[in-house]
Amino acid sequence: MTHAVTDTRTTHEAPTDSPGGGFFDQPRAVWAVAFACVISFMGIGLVDPILKSIADQLDATPSQVSLLFTSYMAVMGVAMLVTGVVSSRIGAKKTLLSGLALIIVFSALAGMSDSIGAIVAFRAGWGLGNALFIATALSTIVTAARGSVAQAIILFEAALGLGIAAGPLLGGALGSISWRAPFLGVAGLMTIALVATTFLLPSTPAVGRRTSLADPFRALRYPGLLTIALTALFYNMGFFTLLAFTPFPLDMNAHQVGLIFFGWGLLLAITSVWVAPALQRRFGAVPTVLGSLALFGLDLAAMAIWTDDKTVLVVGVIVAGAFLGVNNTVITEAVMGAAPVERPVASAAYSFVRFSGGAVAPYAAGKLGENVSVHAPFWMGAGAVGLAIVVLAVGAKHLRGEHAPAAHSEAEAEAELIGDAS
Repeated sequence: MTHAVTDTRTTHEAPTDSPGGGFFDQPRAVWAVAFACVISFMGIGLVDPILKSIADQLDATPSQVSLLFTSYMAVMGVAMLVTGVVSSRIGAKKTLLSGLALIIVFSALAGMSDSIGAIVAFRAGWGLGNALFIATALSTIVTAARGSVAQAIILFEAALGLGIAAGPLLGGALGSISWRAPFLGVAGLMTIALVATTFLLPSTPAVGRRTSLADPFRALRYPGLLTIALTALFYNMGFFTLLAFTPFPLDMNAHQVGLIFFGWGLLLAITSVWVAPALQRRFGAVPTVLGSLALFGLDLAAMAIWTDDKTVLVVGVIVAGAFLGVNNTVITEAVMGAAPVERPVASAAYSFVRFSGGAVAPYAAGKLGENVSVHAPFWMGAGAVGLAIVVLAVGAKHLRGEHAPAAHSEAEAEAELIGDAS
């Protein structure tokens, strides 16, 4: 969840729509926050390559290891309800630094843990820190940047895409040394970002209306927003089945899994930023999402049928990145106009419901893989995506007249952040 950008700086410091300054001529504060964005957006992809290593070395089952996703997503979903309340009271910089500090502490503690239960618990703390960070990342970059707002948002989108793609690659490289290394690496990199942000980013006072915890729940009374939220809940069950369970039937080392999910992240980043807006302008939001969901569901079904064929699994993971990138961006852009409420409130409501699917699916997939068959988790994911298609098709009448935000607008970048923050 992010906030609509409100400029609190003086006239000569504020971003303008003039071309002055150039894309790379940015204050050091902007580069510090952008660096932190890259590390934060590595998020889930960083963990994928080391899931099997953690299971092997800590004598844990796939369902137990999958709780790394469940605790992270569950806490982040709940935290999305309160980050707006926090940042509207203490300001963007303090919220940003609080999030960075929590990520540092809990990622380091996870890396030093000796039990799967401890790692799961510390991963939950990481989710809280990430929620606080992403609540203010976009607004901070736009506020601090020189030149046009569009240039600042392009920089933000670049950081987002780089983080998504680099996460599995770094996780695989460090994971080949030890499963602890990715956690400790994040702690070290975020420490650098915290120090740089503390000294380079000017103070940002609290701005805008103070939101309440009840606002997101009230927003879900609007059928358009509820339709999108439920669609995302079921879609995320397929999404996180792919992420959390696939490393186990792949049965490869951390470096190999990292390369596979790097391909996934690269396609996701490319389609999020460039392909999704073009498809949405050409076909509209609902047809684009229905199409991407149908293709993703078929992809999961193919992985369910040919789970024993590693080539099918590798191709299925990488190709899924394209469908996920399109869906993440387009469906979350629709959130911005799905209800007559403020964007932060709509984002909080949507994220809370959406991340519930991300919390439930990994554990359910692990249990199905252990107790039914190695094919069952992918069938569950495909079925959940099918439910998402039904929900969106039935509720589409509540979304008529929605328009895509302009390319590189604040609304578009905010939607991409909401869609890809996990």
